Amino acid sequence: MIVALKDVWKTYSMGKVQFDALKGIDLELERGDFAAVAGPSGSGKTTIMNIIGLIDTPSRGAIVVDGFDTSSLNSAELTRMRQEVIGFIFQSFNLLPVLSVFENVELPLLLGRKGSRSAALSKARRKEQVERLLEEVGLSDKRFNRPAELSGGQQQRVAVARALVNEPKIIIADEPTANLDSENGMRVLSLMKKVNAEYGATFIFSTHDKTIWEMANRIIFLHDGRIEREAARS
Repeated sequence: MIVALKDVWKTYSMGKVQFDALKGIDLELERGDFAAVAGPSGSGKTTIMNIIGLIDTPSRGAIVVDGFDTSSLNSAELTRMRQEVIGFIFQSFNLLPVLSVFENVELPLLLGRKGSRSAALSKARRKEQVERLLEEVGLSDKRFNRPAELSGGQQQRVAVARALVNEPKIIIADEPTANLDSENGMRVLSLMKKVNAEYGATFIFSTHDKTIWEMANRIIFLHDGRIEREAARS
């Protein structure tokens, strides 16, 4: 098990009104899962992804990530876990326009805290790691380009490489194919499936894309903040 949510509730206050975005979620994700979280708008997909990604905290309940009860971690420890254990892929790519492709992928390695794996890497080792990933995503020839000079599919592949550069155990992908055509979407998904198979990284998708559902080994359907049902695929 890599992630466990135990009776997780998330309540937001809107003036005098309180809204339960999650209502008693119990969920376990295994190492190596390629799991999709599905459901209509307002079902709680974004909230559950933010909680698993340690961007947000539950109002009630507990979340365990990589063996750590996150309620016992302070802000600095949570930040370190986000940097070292979790990688993020966003539908809007979130690449920095002033940086080259190489620099965008390298950035998480430069943000590592003292004592972390990434902080211990030499410049030569960082270069080797970034170039290996750019070759893996088929963008070695674009290393000096800026994001604006790339197609949407190429930008998303840069985002995948950036998410993987710290060798995270968990990758959270929020609608990663939403801004891509079907061909580029399938190319990005095939790349992520390859990483999942070869390195055992756990992928968690928030998505409406049925192509991802077909590739996932688990689909968790949310409705009104609760798990409505779950489907397992072989």
